[in-house]
Amino acid sequence: MARFRTWVGIALAGALSVSLAGCSSTGGKRAEDARKAAAAQGRAAVNTPRWTIAMITHSGDGDTFWDIVQSGAEQAAVKDNINFLYSHDDEAQQQAQLVDAAVDKKVDGIIVTLAKPDAMKAAVARAEKAGIPVVTVNSGSEVSKAFGALTHIGQDETIAGEAVGEELNERGRKKALCVLHEQGNVGHEQRCDGVAKTFHGTLRKLYVNGTNMPDGQSAIGAKLQADKSLDAVVTLGAPYADTAVKARTDAGSKAEIDTFDLNAGVAASLKNGTLGFAVDQQPYLQGYQAVDLLWLYKYNGDVLGGGKPVLTGPQIITKDQASALAGYTERGTR
Repeated sequence: MARFRTWVGIALAGALSVSLAGCSSTGGKRAEDARKAAAAQGRAAVNTPRWTIAMITHSGDGDTFWDIVQSGAEQAAVKDNINFLYSHDDEAQQQAQLVDAAVDKKVDGIIVTLAKPDAMKAAVARAEKAGIPVVTVNSGSEVSKAFGALTHIGQDETIAGEAVGEELNERGRKKALCVLHEQGNVGHEQRCDGVAKTFHGTLRKLYVNGTNMPDGQSAIGAKLQADKSLDAVVTLGAPYADTAVKARTDAGSKAEIDTFDLNAGVAASLKNGTLGFAVDQQPYLQGYQAVDLLWLYKYNGDVLGGGKPVLTGPQIITKDQASALAGYTERGTR
């Protein structure tokens, strides 16, 4: 597989999965084969108690990114003999209520996103008071420790944005539009601000309603029509990349469309040149490692990260790597 340009070292997160496979190449292969067989047959690879872990995210309906996160968590849950519960709501107050409901159920661990941390603080504190270990994923790395979480798993959004700014520079772009599809999401603001920090050109923000794709398409198209000097559009989620491509066509623009996050559609569009590049934060790994870390904490008192976030990205993915990743995206793990 072609080398990916990586801004951060993510060996620590990968090392955990490797260590569970065993130390020798022979032993590691046997352990990996055993895990695959157990997952295929729906059987656990361990005989630890059947703990219950709840994951509560800020996902809206139909967001393929969170399907990948959930898939990773479910795979780890099978291996670890975990009863896995998943729920989501893109409204912060409702998400907090889902966390409260998990606390009331007396689950053994909670995985939660902190896209809107102020609204989630009390709910996370309630879990901590009840003695339920919490791992945060994807968003909220800057407040995760202060909220009492064991660790945070995801990418640093500012670093990811800076990586995009540098990539735009390398591509000779001069004027870019950063499309934010969820107002109030601190991670999205950090991404665009990170782009602005390293991008040598001009960056403008555009806020759209991420639950209404036609409106988003119209808003992006209007900007591209009004300003023909825009030569790049950066979307903050894989499902919105295609919307931006359609807007570009409607506007008769030649702007390059780039995106955060990866799915099968993005991989195909990278391969055929419809998109310029994508930023992968490995959502499957976020879900998988969150469940695995809670299992390790319950089983062995292990904590990963040493008080710092465990980074899963960013990786800049271009046409050169798209073919190698196609098989993974089609099966829903990248």
